[in-house]
Amino acid sequence: MTLAHDVAGSGPTVLLLHSTAGDRRMWDPQVPVLVDAGCRVVRSDLRGYGDSPMPDGPYNNAQDVIELLDLLGAEEFALVGSSGGGRVALEIAARWPRRVTALALLCTALAGHEPSAALQAFGEREDALLEAGDVIGATDLNVDTLVGPHADQAAREQVREMQRHAFEVQLAAVEEFPQLRPEFDLADITAPTLLVSGDHDLPDFRQIAVRLSKELADARHLELDWAGHLPSLERPEVVNPLLLDFLRETHAGGGRGRQG
Repeated sequence: MTLAHDVAGSGPTVLLLHSTAGDRRMWDPQVPVLVDAGCRVVRSDLRGYGDSPMPDGPYNNAQDVIELLDLLGAEEFALVGSSGGGRVALEIAARWPRRVTALALLCTALAGHEPSAALQAFGEREDALLEAGDVIGATDLNVDTLVGPHADQAAREQVREMQRHAFEVQLAAVEEFPQLRPEFDLADITAPTLLVSGDHDLPDFRQIAVRLSKELADARHLELDWAGHLPSLERPEVVNPLLLDFLRETHAGGGRGRQG
């Protein structure tokens, strides 16, 4: 299956991987800016999000993404991942390190992370609402928990729409198939990495950023005192320059980068 995706612009490839609270539409504020900077921007919906259907058998998100990039002829690429998309980006960067030119992770999740009491309580509340058939309540819980105080109403409504759609698609599945989880080592990641966390986010995502900043070979951590869990939507006018500067520094964005 080919993931639903968009391609815009020309130049070095930058792949945008969405949070599990959204889909590829969450990158609307970033796409034109990256295209204007001379990038070929690819954004895709992971399975069960946006326009990508649920899997019809065992699957692996990272492998799905690599197959899409192969289809598009992108041998090298920069990765920008938000939350759950960051977890997928980390797997890609570890399993295919020679292909990844740069790695920008916004409030990233991490495979194997032991959840805090706050994150566990959030997950249990979400599960209870969904089991009770209260999709609206579960959606509101995500918006209220994950969207930071500086987001405008339009951003909040966009997250609400994307999250509700994801719940509806996933709950409608006749059968749920497992995701394959091949072993990989974060120590194999060689790409320069920018880790972003928000002070208004659940504590886990700062903890993950701090851990990764110590474990990865070439990483730096930036804390945003205004941000919740989705800074690229909350204040894109601040996040966009951060991403552009990082991609230019790593020669992964703009006209100076390698073609992909």
